[in-house]
Amino acid sequence: MAVANWHTYQILTKRPERMQKLLKNDLEFAAGLPHIWWGVTVEDKKHGLPRLNCLQQCDVAKRFLSCEPLLEDIGTVCLDGINWVIVGGESGRGTRPVSREWIVALRDQCICANVPFYFKQWGGFPKAKLGCELDGKEYKAPPPMSHLKALSLKRRRQIRSRLTARLKVDYGIPRCRDYPAHVR
Repeated sequence: MAVANWHTYQILTKRPERMQKLLKNDLEFAAGLPHIWWGVTVEDKKHGLPRLNCLQQCDVAKRFLSCEPLLEDIGTVCLDGINWVIVGGESGRGTRPVSREWIVALRDQCICANVPFYFKQWGGFPKAKLGCELDGKEYKAPPPMSHLKALSLKRRRQIRSRLTARLKVDYGIPRCRDYPAHVR
């Protein structure tokens, strides 16, 4: 991911304490990269809001929230340092309903905090019939994207060579060329 900086990557977790620990050690090199986004699931108050607080303590370039499936009103949320919020209902059979008021409350907080808001879906089954309009409008605000230019092929190969050599030394992971041809 570090080498392919012309792509945007989203790392989403329900275990932000582990992510925070890794960002201080093995993943420290990736924390400040603007094309790698770090996010947590915030589905309710009990589990989701502590994840949000932990994410805000991580020293990373970009943060996002995935509030899906949104299972209850999560109240007023501090959006400091959050770059994007995705909201949606649960999908599939046996889904728990999402309330319009919960979604509107998050949308309005995002507008006030100037955070892009993306309403993915109402959820339910079949989800295609319920759509993704909220008050007659689709909210598909994209996150702010840095203009990222691909490195030259020569530079990518140099970086890949250094990274694969490091992986082999540090972790005993063989280089790609060390795998049999049918695995590569």
